[in-house]
Amino acid sequence: MAVPVVFFAVFFAYPVVAIVLRGFHADGHWHFGKVADVLGDPDVGHVLWFTLWQALASTALTLLVALPAAYVFARLDFPGKQALRAVVTVPFVLPTVVVGTAFLALVGRGGLLDDLWGVRLDTTVWAILLAHVFFNYAVVVRTVGGLWAQLDPRQEEAARMLGASRFAAWRRVTLPALAPAVAAASLMVFLFTFTSFGVVQILGGPAFSTLEVEIYRQTAEIFDLSTAAVLTVVQFAAVALILFVHARTVRRREGALRLVDASVTARRPRGAGQWALLAGVLATVAVLVVLPLAVLVQRSLDAPGFRYYRALTRDDGGTFLVPPINAIGNSLLYAVVATVFAVLVGGLAAAALTRRDAGRLVRGFDALLMLPLGVSAVTVGFGFLIALDRPPLDLRASWIIVPLAQALVGVPFVVRTMLPVLRGVDERLREAAAVLGASPWRVWREVDLPMVRRALLVAAGFAFAVSLGEFGATVFIARPDNPTLPVAVARLLSRPGDLNYGQAMALSTILMVVCAVSLLVLERLRTDRTGEF
Repeated sequence: MAVPVVFFAVFFAYPVVAIVLRGFHADGHWHFGKVADVLGDPDVGHVLWFTLWQALASTALTLLVALPAAYVFARLDFPGKQALRAVVTVPFVLPTVVVGTAFLALVGRGGLLDDLWGVRLDTTVWAILLAHVFFNYAVVVRTVGGLWAQLDPRQEEAARMLGASRFAAWRRVTLPALAPAVAAASLMVFLFTFTSFGVVQILGGPAFSTLEVEIYRQTAEIFDLSTAAVLTVVQFAAVALILFVHARTVRRREGALRLVDASVTARRPRGAGQWALLAGVLATVAVLVVLPLAVLVQRSLDAPGFRYYRALTRDDGGTFLVPPINAIGNSLLYAVVATVFAVLVGGLAAAALTRRDAGRLVRGFDALLMLPLGVSAVTVGFGFLIALDRPPLDLRASWIIVPLAQALVGVPFVVRTMLPVLRGVDERLREAAAVLGASPWRVWREVDLPMVRRALLVAAGFAFAVSLGEFGATVFIARPDNPTLPVAVARLLSRPGDLNYGQAMALSTILMVVCAVSLLVLERLRTDRTGEF
């Protein structure tokens, strides 16, 4: 636990605490009275209310759209199922900046809907909600569908034989078994939408602001650190509560069910109802998932002779100090280094958490590992600049500061991927190796590692994908001469002109392709046949 604890203490807790304390302490005095002033501000109240209700609305809409697809992937077998599973997961590993850009190309000014029917949804709440459904669709499909595929269908069939209708059998038998998975997926969707930043910033315009966007505005534009500190504490408290509820839900899910092999529960569609459901899910995926991505690619090719892509190789001396194409190499380098950090820290944490003699303190650290997913990335990024400014941790001028911040987001994915597999290793195998004289290191190398090698590769892939798309913290610490892909996309979108817009579409397409390739590799390396996260 030493390495994970030190890593999180230095690169997470210290920067966050430093920026919060800087906000509450100014002119040699503490200003805790600022809390009442900020929370009593009607504008802040509007931000808090919008953050809450849009997260609730996004969660409800995502469940409504994705639950039928969860059933289709769990219970129906059809050609191209594995490829379609990978397609619906692509949005989840895409950076939020790319998601916002894709929907901007679909519903924004000059977008597909604007060209065809004169309809624009950008700067409206509907664009934000649809983008959130697009981003979180896979969370519900794979989390709920993964469990649904392993539920024994004979229980529901027995209820039908005893006279229950199809709906009654589903409501009385299947739904209670699925409830923990649905709750866990709902809480994760709520967490991601509650802390939404890139999507709201690009699609919402000045009229809509979540807590994360407001923290960025107060920090980077107004430089009101006191208000930003109060909002950070509020968001931290809310996220801690969400993660506490999520942890309890996951524990219920792990201990309350008896599962069967998922490969025997899926059957070819039978009857008009199942075929209609399959067709409806395919149409939803085509419109909700494929169409925005296709429009993004089409907009990047809108100019003759690949003009937007060729423009990426030129330095205009305005937005960047280097040609935008350099952002590709920067992002790949940063993501690789961040993946190494994330796998090292997350792997050690997962190994420690699997020990049966781990104390309550160690088990509690499991929940803390999830905090980087919910704590304001803006706060973390600005905290890096404020806190890591003195030797021996003066990293502001070093390129390593970017992958360190990105690794914080990758560690939770590594832990969540490796922990179930490590817990599944028979303890008697380790004990037998130890009795035969193997050292603890050799036991790990010859017993644990062969069993978790594939999970380790999957964890590395997820860490690489999320590091590649990290935006909230990187936007503060990436230097103008070394921008990352998400930062480059956001800066191009902030400048007027068709050429800047086209270059943003081109860079987003490149980033989408890299993430999609990473995901397809992950799909081949899945450690189970259910496709569950």
